Amino acid sequence: MNELINIMKALAEPVRLRAWYALREGELCVCQLITVLGLAPSTVSKHLSILHQAGLVQSRQAGKWVYYRLPRTHEKGYVDNIQRELFNVLDEDVALNEFNKKVMQVRKGNMEELCRTITRKRR
Repeated sequence: MNELINIMKALAEPVRLRAWYALREGELCVCQLITVLGLAPSTVSKHLSILHQAGLVQSRQAGKWVYYRLPRTHEKGYVDNIQRELFNVLDEDVALNEFNKKVMQVRKGNMEELCRTITRKRR
């Protein structure tokens, strides 16, 4: 039951819910998530860490960039069911549809240039 509580707590925060939702179409670099969420890198990293601890996202590092994605499947089958049902509900949300358009634009853009721009801003 603690695992379920951690999952629900992680998704109860709007920023984390949007970050998690943004990953439903595939992995994104942290720089891309910073852009779509419009938050400071440290804030985005903290939210991603909480999602990771709850088992809702996985990460991989490629060079200096870190990418996040949803797990293909979860150890507990009920998590897959929760995820599927939440996505069905969230797909109907008008505000998230607008957010999803922004995510799709960022996916189509030049990720390396975006990351360089964000890195320059942090200096």
